[in-house]
Amino acid sequence: MAAISHVFTLARVAQMLGEDEDWLSDISIEMEPEDGIISVYGLGEDCTPAFTDFGIENLTQIIDIHRENSEPSANSEHDQAQ
Repeated sequence: MAAISHVFTLARVAQMLGEDEDWLSDISIEMEPEDGIISVYGLGEDCTPAFTDFGIENLTQIIDIHRENSEPSANSEHDQAQ
């Protein structure tokens, strides 16, 4: 495995993917460091998540899963109409 040479902050990933930063923050809680997410600490106690390229791939999969789970199925809409 190649060494990690760069990461992208949560704000940058949100911009890159065209997603809401707060929503990405909420769903990225499911990720572990082995999934390509790390915490970056600045001054004080605040930190921001940052993602490797692999982490962005994993986050994109989580986004897809959340979207699939939140979309009503065509069958349940049909059942409600009857």
